[in-house]
Amino acid sequence: MIRAGVDIGGTGIKSALVDTRTGELTTPRLRTPTPAHSTPEAVCAVVAEQVRELMDTHHGEGTVGIGIPAVVQHGVIQTAAHLDASWVGVDAEGVLSRAVGRDIVLLNDADLAGVAETRLGVAKDTPGVILMLTLGTGIGSAMFVDGVLVPNLELGHIEIRGKAGESRAAASVRERKELSWSDWIERLNEYLDRIEQLVWPDVIVLGGGITRKSEKFADQLVTRAELRIAALRNHAGIVGGALLAADHDRAASAG
Repeated sequence: MIRAGVDIGGTGIKSALVDTRTGELTTPRLRTPTPAHSTPEAVCAVVAEQVRELMDTHHGEGTVGIGIPAVVQHGVIQTAAHLDASWVGVDAEGVLSRAVGRDIVLLNDADLAGVAETRLGVAKDTPGVILMLTLGTGIGSAMFVDGVLVPNLELGHIEIRGKAGESRAAASVRERKELSWSDWIERLNEYLDRIEQLVWPDVIVLGGGITRKSEKFADQLVTRAELRIAALRNHAGIVGGALLAADHDRAASAG
């Protein structure tokens, strides 16, 4: 089944059509910078334009799966650390669906990346507690217990040295503060240690664009859990969105 996945991030909005059997992108990935004023109206306009291109130019169909960097409860946005504060309280599932003109399913962006990695990536068929961490503008987190998602686990905001953990150890912080790899690795190890004291995962999967350079840091990370680098890298959110959309359409057909 081919479905569209959209990954709304703090710095970029990305989308593609995906073969949900394999996780392969069947179209070039679209990417647009997230609007500086990332209000619902501005973000919806970008998402709608990308979905129109996927559906009209590349003949996509069905429901669209969308990830957003926020806590999502029953389609409503509860937090907006990396989007405009006007998102809080918005029925995002409703406004995005109206914007793109078709059914959508919505989930936290890290949760979608975790869905992709546990179903098609490095954590496929892995039992126990799996923790997915996406290192990007912030630090997204998703946890699965024997394959079942525990939604909206916002571990990027755990306090370390008086600040949110992601404000010290996100990939964007390394670039913005021009940290050396060794300095950033020290911060990331401190963050990982704090997280492991809280949730005790069996496996930690690291994702995000920075994992393209995993050879610079992965072997210097210290964790009790087994550490794996995401197979789907920066496409995981798009793939997870497509998987969620396919699930929705199969359930609708069966019902």
